[in-house]
Amino acid sequence: MIGVGIIGYGYWGPNLVRNFFETPGCRVVSVADLRAERLAKVTPRYPTVETTTNVDDVLRDPRIDAIAIATPVSSHFDLAMRALAAGKHVFVEKPMTADPEQAQRLVDEAERRGLVLAVDHTFVHTAAVRKIRELTDTGQLGDIYYYDSVRINLGLFQHDVSVIWDLAVHDLSIMDYVLREQPVAVSASGIGHVPGQPEDMAYVTLHFDTSLMAHVHVNWLAPVKVRRTLIGGSRKMIVYDDLEPSEKIKVYDKGITINGDHATGANGNGNGNGHRHALLVGYRAGDVWSPQLELTEALSVEIKDFLGAIERNAQPIVDGHAGLRVVRLLDAATESLRAMGRPIELSSNRCSV
Repeated sequence: MIGVGIIGYGYWGPNLVRNFFETPGCRVVSVADLRAERLAKVTPRYPTVETTTNVDDVLRDPRIDAIAIATPVSSHFDLAMRALAAGKHVFVEKPMTADPEQAQRLVDEAERRGLVLAVDHTFVHTAAVRKIRELTDTGQLGDIYYYDSVRINLGLFQHDVSVIWDLAVHDLSIMDYVLREQPVAVSASGIGHVPGQPEDMAYVTLHFDTSLMAHVHVNWLAPVKVRRTLIGGSRKMIVYDDLEPSEKIKVYDKGITINGDHATGANGNGNGNGHRHALLVGYRAGDVWSPQLELTEALSVEIKDFLGAIERNAQPIVDGHAGLRVVRLLDAATESLRAMGRPIELSSNRCSV
């Protein structure tokens, strides 16, 4: 039985407590939060779970083997490092830390102590994203040409992080999981419309060594909520709409075909550029299908993976290295945004793991 302590019972903490509590082989020992009024909601639902306003009570508890952290990102590093120093496995909310140096230190500390460090990139564990990973891994999409995502809505404004760190982190974590290439540069532009507050809309572009390009649009000021991703490949294309209740993924057998024959113009002298283009590029329109997906809650899948990694002394699907890669992308995007969209190269030192 793995004993678990949860630090933070605000927005995401109740979801963590519920899923850990319902997972076989796991016992939620204690929940910590600085606000007593939040903790008052724990006991009526989970009478066996202890509560405390002192984080040290959780860190020092010998009954606790693993700690889940659901606090503001500015506190992630300190809490996670203290948990690792106390010999606890760590499950930390996204983003992993506020900067790459902190993330690297957590990865090094976890490896030095032989502890599991998992990052809560929840979307990676959805059935839809796992299916997209399967389609890319098996080559069914062919060569990936582009990854284009839109994640917009009206609010919820954050006061401590920009819209990139709040929303784009989801798309960057999905890309890190489903694409077989790592970006070499990042450029971003954005703006804030509330005085003294972080950027509330942004566009992030990721450049690769190949012809692949990725683009992310995030916005807190949109009149509608959109969660849509397009992935274009040489064989098939995907539309992933997370707001769709049933058919979240649609796979299109659409694309272009290239005719390698050298075309000539109508007069036979090779000057008919329009005729040449028409012969070189053709269009393919085949079937559209929507794969059946499991309905299991992603957070439940993720927590089982974390606990299984502890039991097997193995790495979870989203380990500290994955969290580090995403933090590096977020950091580079922020640097580019401050530099009016200048591309920021991801050096081998900055993006390798």
